Amino acid sequence: MRGKDIRLERIMNRDSGTTVIVPMDHGVTVGPIAGLIDLEQSVNLVADGGANAVLGHMGLALHGYRKGGADIGLILHLSASTSLGPDPNDKVIVNTVTNALKMGADGVSVHINIGADNEARMLKDLGMVAVECIEWGMPLLAMMYPRGGKIEDESSVEAVSHAARVASELGADIVKTVYTGDPDSFREVTRGCHVPVVIAGGSKGDDLSTLRMIEGAMEAGAAGVSIGRNAFQHVTPDKFVYATAMIVHEGRTADEAIEVLKV
Repeated sequence: MRGKDIRLERIMNRDSGTTVIVPMDHGVTVGPIAGLIDLEQSVNLVADGGANAVLGHMGLALHGYRKGGADIGLILHLSASTSLGPDPNDKVIVNTVTNALKMGADGVSVHINIGADNEARMLKDLGMVAVECIEWGMPLLAMMYPRGGKIEDESSVEAVSHAARVASELGADIVKTVYTGDPDSFREVTRGCHVPVVIAGGSKGDDLSTLRMIEGAMEAGAAGVSIGRNAFQHVTPDKFVYATAMIVHEGRTADEAIEVLKV
């Protein structure tokens, strides 16, 4: 078994091949928002709920990564931009694969906006990081979003399918992208991508709608979720993550999972 395979088992369920990832990289993008003021507490709660991994910048490893309790995987994010910058869609590399290894990460991630003005440089960064990940046996999650002047609909199946395929072509091991709205259309995304696809959560919504979105994605062949605000900003993050894991790992329905949140 290769080192990359061993590390992938730390961020995915080894039996089902599915994963529940909770991204906590928002502190760079939008600042200290609710749910991420105390990183260590946030990590503890989602770990208690059964998340497979948390994802964030170096600050997550330095100030928030779990020191006890249930184990949880660590994915370090290598790219960044802020909402205050001239172009928030322009993601730049701020960390390295080798440094992530030194910090004990089980995987790394990069964010690419397909259709953005600086798409070419971001694609180059993705390719270079993928090569380095192969060299060191490090799993790579690529966050692929259709965003830019030429993108009329950021959740269209054509744009999302293209974005996901780019990641698998350039060496990503897992692709994170937006849900296209229904299982039939999202099935085109998963079929057109060589590697596991997980869906983003987007803005915080109501519990049942979010769980039904997760159920639809799994029906369409998704490998799981990478949901942040809907998890760490929930009144009971551990219960929400547990409900999510019921759908992702056990194949339960949204209507079954919502019952956990009523207790």
